[in-house]
Amino acid sequence: MFGILTGICLRNLLLVFCCAAALAGTPKLASPEYAAAQRRLARGWNTWDNHNLLSHVLLPEGLSISIGIDRGEVFNDSYLNRTLVGESDVKVMPGPHLCDGSYTDLSLDYRGLKLLIQSATEGNDLVLLVTPLEDSKHNPNLASVIFQAGMLWNRQGHVSRAGDVIRAVLPQNRIITIFASGKAEVNTEVIGPGPYLAVSLLGPVGLSTGRVRTLDEISAIINRGQARYREKISAFGDASEPADAIETVLGWDTIYEPERGRVLSPVSRSWSEGFGGYVLFDWDNFLAAYMAGLTNRDLAYANAMEMVNSLTPDGFVPNYARSKGWDSYDRSEPPVGSLVLVALYQKYGDKWLLRDTFENMLRWNRWWAEKRDIQGYLTWGSTPNDAPWERADASVNTVQGARYESGLDNSPMYDDVPYDSDRHVMELADVGLMGLYIADCNALAQIADTLGRKQEAEEIRDRASKYSRSLGTLWDDSAGIFRNKNLRTGEFDKRLSPTNFYPLLAKVATLQQAERMVREHLMNPQEFWGEWVIPATPRNEAAFKQQDYWRGRIWGPMNFLVYLGLRNYDLPIVRSQLVEKSRALFLKEWQENRHVHENYNAILGVGDDTTSSDRFYHWGALLVFMDVIERNKYAAPEPVKRVAIRPSPAVR
Repeated sequence: MFGILTGICLRNLLLVFCCAAALAGTPKLASPEYAAAQRRLARGWNTWDNHNLLSHVLLPEGLSISIGIDRGEVFNDSYLNRTLVGESDVKVMPGPHLCDGSYTDLSLDYRGLKLLIQSATEGNDLVLLVTPLEDSKHNPNLASVIFQAGMLWNRQGHVSRAGDVIRAVLPQNRIITIFASGKAEVNTEVIGPGPYLAVSLLGPVGLSTGRVRTLDEISAIINRGQARYREKISAFGDASEPADAIETVLGWDTIYEPERGRVLSPVSRSWSEGFGGYVLFDWDNFLAAYMAGLTNRDLAYANAMEMVNSLTPDGFVPNYARSKGWDSYDRSEPPVGSLVLVALYQKYGDKWLLRDTFENMLRWNRWWAEKRDIQGYLTWGSTPNDAPWERADASVNTVQGARYESGLDNSPMYDDVPYDSDRHVMELADVGLMGLYIADCNALAQIADTLGRKQEAEEIRDRASKYSRSLGTLWDDSAGIFRNKNLRTGEFDKRLSPTNFYPLLAKVATLQQAERMVREHLMNPQEFWGEWVIPATPRNEAAFKQQDYWRGRIWGPMNFLVYLGLRNYDLPIVRSQLVEKSRALFLKEWQENRHVHENYNAILGVGDDTTSSDRFYHWGALLVFMDVIERNKYAAPEPVKRVAIRPSPAVR
C-alpha cells in the first residue's frame, strides 16, 4: 500500500511539476532592452483583442471599444458583434493596418450590408468611422452601429454611460470619455454587457474619445492616418505592394496576449481561437519576425524572442507554444531561428538581441544532435515527455508526431516511412532537416563570433562540418539531387519535395550539383516548375493531384527557403523567375480578396478553393517578401560562408 501511495504522490508531484514548468517554462529572457521593446509595443489603441477584428483596445489599461452592426431585420438573427477573416456570413476584406495601430481600414459585407470601417489615432485619442458603401444590397437606412465599451482581461476600471457619453474611469484616476457622431441616435435593445451608444446608419457614423468631434473632424483624422500609411509604404518604391501586404497582415495578426502580458503575432487569429487564445508555431513565427523587421524592429524582436523564450525544459523550441502553457513537449519544428536572428542583427545591429537569445539557441542546436541523430544523420521524431496534456495527443511517439515536427503534416515524403518508437524517430535520413540544421549552425556560429564566444563557435562549426559530410553522402549522382535515405534498408527514397533543395541553403552542394538540381528538377515542368510554383509535391507524383495541404499545394516558406538557398549560388535567372512567379501567385488573391493564404492550389493558383488554407496566415506573405529582398529593400543577410569539411572531430 505504501508503495502504491508513494507512486500516486510522486505522480501527482510530477503532474504539478509539469504544469508549473509549462506555465513558467525555462527562465524567460527579459533583459532591460527587451522589456523596453515590449513596453513600447504594448501601448496605445490597436486591434489587440485576438477574438474580434471589430474591437479596438487601449493598452496598457485594457479599455475596449467594439463595433457592433445591427441589420435591423425582424426575423433573422441580424446582429454582428465580432468577426474574423474567413468566417461564414461575413466577408471581410482587411485593408491597410499600421502595426502601431495608428491607422486601420477594413471593409465587410454582412449579408449584403457593405461597410467601410476605419480607425486612426491622434495623440492619445481614438476615432472610428463607419461608412455605408454604395453597392450595398441591404438598405443601410435600416441598420445601426453599436459602439460598446468595457474592460478586457480582468483589468481594473469602471465604464458607465451618462446621457450621450460613455465614461471610463481607469487606474490612477485616468478618465476617458467616448462620444458617437452621426445623423441620428436610435434606441435599441440591450445588445450585450457593458454600456453602448447606438447610431443609425443613415449615413457615416463616427466615434471619438477625449472630446466631441464632428464627422468632418473625424474624417480629417482618418485622412491623416491614411496619409501616414501611404507615406510609409511608398518609401519602398517598386516594392510598395509587397510592403503593403506585409505591413497589413502583420498589423491585423498582431495581438496582445494577456496570459503572459506580451505583444506578439500568432500565425492567424483563427488558429489562435482554435488553440484557446493564442498559438505560436516555431518556423512560422521566426519567419514572421524576419518579415516584421521590414518596418517594425520591436515587433520583429518580440516574435523572435517569444519563440526563443518558449524553449522547453528539455532544451528545444517546440512545434507550438499555446495558451495554458500546453506546449508540444514531444517535438520541435524546422530550425530556422538563427538565420532570422542573424538577418535582424545585420539590419539593426542590436547586439543585445544576440546576447539574449544565444544560450537558448545553443541548447536547441545541441538538442538536435543529441536527440535526433541516427547513424550520423538527422531525422525527425517525437519523444514522449509525459506532460498531462500529451494524453490527448495520439500522435506523440508515432510517425505522425514526427511528421508534425517536420512541419509538413501530411507530406507524401513520409508515407510508409519506418518509425523507431524506442528511439522516438523516423528511420529516414532527412535532406531538408540536415540542410536547415547546417544553415542554423553556420548562422549560430556567426552569432557566437559576434559575441566573442570562441569555444562555442568552434563547437558549432564542428557539428556543421560533421553533418555537412553526412549530407554529402546523400547526393544521388544518377538522379542529380540529394535524396532522403531509408536507414533500415540503406536505400535512397525516391520521393521528392522542395526540401530536397535545402542543401543550397546550407551551401553544401557544389555549384555543379546546384546547377543540376535546378536544371533537372526545380525547373523541370514535370516536377516542380510551371505557371504556379513550387508545389510541395512534384507534379508527376500521384499525391500532387490531391492538392490537400502538403500534398501538392504551394507554401510560402518553401518558396522562401529555396530562394534563400539560390542566393548562395550564381543562378540569377532561376532566382529571378522564382521571385516573379511567387509574386504573381500572391498578388492574384491579394488584389482580389485581400487574402494572405496559408497555402495555395498549385493547379489553380488560388487559396480559397479549400477550407484547409487559412485566409489570413502571415507566412503567405513570404511569397512577396523575397521580392522585397531581391529589390534590396531589406538588409538581407549576406550569404554565410561555406563550412570547410574537416576531418571527423569529436562533436560536443
